[in-house]
Amino acid sequence: MSSPGPTPVSRHPLEVFVSSSHSRFLVVGFLFVFLVAACGGQTATHSPSGSAAPSSAGSATADSSVAPSIEPSIAPTALSVGLGYIPNVQFAPFYLAQQAGYYEDAGLAVTFQNKIDPDLIALVGAGNIDVGIADGTSVIPAVSNGIPIQYIATLYGKFPNVVFAKESTGIRSAADLKGRKIGTPGRYGSGWIMLQALLGSAGLTTDDVEIVEYPDYTQRIAVSEGAVAAATGFANNEPVQLELSGDKATVLRIDAITPLPGPGLIAGTAALDTKHDAIAAFVAATLRAMEEIKANPQAGLDAAIAAVPELAADRDTQAAVLAATIDSWTGPVQAASGLGAIDTKGWTASVDYLTTLGLVPSPVTAGDLVRTDLLPGGG
Repeated sequence: MSSPGPTPVSRHPLEVFVSSSHSRFLVVGFLFVFLVAACGGQTATHSPSGSAAPSSAGSATADSSVAPSIEPSIAPTALSVGLGYIPNVQFAPFYLAQQAGYYEDAGLAVTFQNKIDPDLIALVGAGNIDVGIADGTSVIPAVSNGIPIQYIATLYGKFPNVVFAKESTGIRSAADLKGRKIGTPGRYGSGWIMLQALLGSAGLTTDDVEIVEYPDYTQRIAVSEGAVAAATGFANNEPVQLELSGDKATVLRIDAITPLPGPGLIAGTAALDTKHDAIAAFVAATLRAMEEIKANPQAGLDAAIAAVPELAADRDTQAAVLAATIDSWTGPVQAASGLGAIDTKGWTASVDYLTTLGLVPSPVTAGDLVRTDLLPGGG
């Protein structure tokens, strides 16, 4: 799916690659990448936060009357963090927390990597990356297939995948999609899962619409030109660009119909055992930056441009994408309990729904998938 940046054919940084029709193939892919990552060699062992390490000092000469002093130093805990595969304004909280020194103040040395969703899940599960971003609809089948990860903080309290259309089409609800052409990158991923749930809410299936696939992620252009009546996309991407081009957009969301967990932070179970406090500090620092950007979006835009200078070429678009992103951070649970809060009941409902699509081969529960003790105040 498209990047929220000005280039319409690039994929969205949070793109997910799990589908009912491709689930067996992609589960094998998850496990293959996981096994390769797990066998990829030894990684350096990092000192836990707060541990002391001797500073380097010269050796005493034979006739020295005073031994050299050894000053203790506190070694920061190294955390590798996987973001979506395109550096983007959506990751402004991570950029701000890094630039403002929130991670450093928490005793962390954070490095970022950009990877696609399946790679991040496998690398986090294998312990090659400590923390990553993954969509909940990817986490459920991954854990069901034995990948040792857990979801530890919500980033998108509103499910970001949507169906969008020009307002002029008269589409106002899922029922209005019957018999219409709907564009989508393919029959896979979080967008395809969302579309099936949205149609189902009106007693429809994908057989009641005409699916047109845009594997090059140009479905927004297809909507703009009238080649299709509606398309799947991200709330902070295609509808934003459609309106910036002068067309009023209608957006159909799934949140009030079928709870689906959006993108959030994940960590491997091994890392959660060995770096629990450091990861909790990382979560707290990131949520602090999110709160600051929510209160002052300009701070987030400035941080994103500092990290990705090419975003400055179209500040208005980036500001609009960031505004839509900020809106997606807060669903009902986050409004009640704060950014990052996890809707465990929603996860249970999501497992039930994904099971009907054949994406949960081995039974899992919300307790297998999420944990709230990494959140400030323990969730």
